[in-house]
Amino acid sequence: MSMRQLTAYRPTKPEGAVFVSGVTSMGLEILAGRIIAPQFGSSIYTWGSIITVFLAALSLGYWQGGKRAETASNRRMSWIMLGTAGYVAIVIYASDQLLLSASAMPLPARYASLPAVLVLFGPPTYLLGFISPYAAELSQKEGIGEASGHVYALGTIGSIVGAGATTYFLIPTLGIDMIGLLFGFILVGTAFALTLPTLMPQPAAASVAIALLLVVAAGIGPVAFDHRGDVVYQTQTAYQELEVIDDGDERTLYLDGARHSAMDLEEPDRHVFEYTRYFHIPMLMVEDPAEVENVLFIGGGGYTGPKDYERKYDVNVDVAELDPEVTRAAKDHFRLEESENLTVHTEDGRRFLRDTDRTYDVIVLDAYQKDQVPIHLTQLEFMELAEQRLTDDGVFLANVISAPSGAGSDFYRAQYKTIDEAFPSTYSYRTSNWNSVQNIEVVATKADTDFTEAELAERNENRDLGIDLSDEIDTTLSEPTTDDVPVLTEDHAPVENLQASTIGQKYVIEQTGEEETQPEPASITIERELPAVVRPTPALEAVTATPVPSDPVAI
Repeated sequence: MSMRQLTAYRPTKPEGAVFVSGVTSMGLEILAGRIIAPQFGSSIYTWGSIITVFLAALSLGYWQGGKRAETASNRRMSWIMLGTAGYVAIVIYASDQLLLSASAMPLPARYASLPAVLVLFGPPTYLLGFISPYAAELSQKEGIGEASGHVYALGTIGSIVGAGATTYFLIPTLGIDMIGLLFGFILVGTAFALTLPTLMPQPAAASVAIALLLVVAAGIGPVAFDHRGDVVYQTQTAYQELEVIDDGDERTLYLDGARHSAMDLEEPDRHVFEYTRYFHIPMLMVEDPAEVENVLFIGGGGYTGPKDYERKYDVNVDVAELDPEVTRAAKDHFRLEESENLTVHTEDGRRFLRDTDRTYDVIVLDAYQKDQVPIHLTQLEFMELAEQRLTDDGVFLANVISAPSGAGSDFYRAQYKTIDEAFPSTYSYRTSNWNSVQNIEVVATKADTDFTEAELAERNENRDLGIDLSDEIDTTLSEPTTDDVPVLTEDHAPVENLQASTIGQKYVIEQTGEEETQPEPASITIERELPAVVRPTPALEAVTATPVPSDPVAI
């Protein structure tokens, strides 16, 4: 097609419908990741389910549409568009409940998200599959090959526009419901345009009805009360859903529905989550805390650790936080203030370590989404890079979410094995007395050390760190068995497979200053809020988690 032909080209109504179907199908596919992630995470299995369902539904739609193509008309395509828009309204209104219902199905972890994706996005994608064969049947092009090629080129261009616009503009700007509403309106508008210039009463009335249904679905939502507390702030970032929620005097940062950080509004310096206290253990392992100059946190969240280090020690704190919206929320709602001693770098942690020429006395890895650490931050190559960026007596700490032993411990044991491969000496600490999925702190030293609990307890007593770590020292774990797990490398890092064993177990986040409650049977893939318990030794018999003595034991 020459430039003159291109500028003079005016698409027909069926061609416009193909373009819109491409935009909405790919836009919904990108949006599906955001809708599914808070419930199931954003692992390769989640995205595999999304891609599989969308391709299968489109293929089935193409096949059925091709079989019925001889009945194709603009009016039929109009009804298909309206039907798709109506289902989008259902997705907007009922996605949370549908996700909960689908996630309750007893399926292996890797297939857990498949029913949810199928129920939410299979029907509308199937309907959109009819559009292309219908448009090819109605095409004014000569020959089947030219007609089909033209139609599928338009559909692909629409898919490119839908993917790009949703990824780079809509998700960073609008909420999920508003994006769904926009796609619904585009479908309704296209359906209405297909009936013009003759205004047919039934399609026109249906268009108005579906438009009103979309507005109502987006306007009222299925839930008027959030049991987690008062929503202070909510946004869709380029990477995740971010929420700030107040429950009494406690303010919590939720990322993709999982709690990441918390702050006591009355006592901002108090550690609400117990695991953040363990970030200070490296200060017991360095030769002299007074000589610690530079500290790096990879992952910011609510910036509990970085703020605490800046407040307690005379050090320079760098933070590598990939998501700028997380940092903005921390500044607006968690009292983060950058200063000469605390600098935030909006950058991937591994890239920051690779590019910096600074060495650090302490590096803390606290980057994860929901229950998943970014794979490139789990690999041996990253651990070796971290080791190279440490001073001679530097200490590395990784916050690992896993069970300390038994079912659900595969990822912890593989991560321990990987860190131990890169560092001369490795230690680990449990943060909960329940033998369930929890925050396990893996600490490694660049120097060859052999710290005993007694030595660390003595240092804790003699060093004025501004925090008593005696209870944390008592949670030392024995070296785990790692013969059945791999070292995680760039070539082979089956993190999703290793973490699959945690599905169906309670993720226990210990919380300071409260009485302990017994974990209830739950799956980390089902609940948006994960109940918190505190450190005292449990007096009740656990249902889903096995309590262990507070004294260190071999596991």
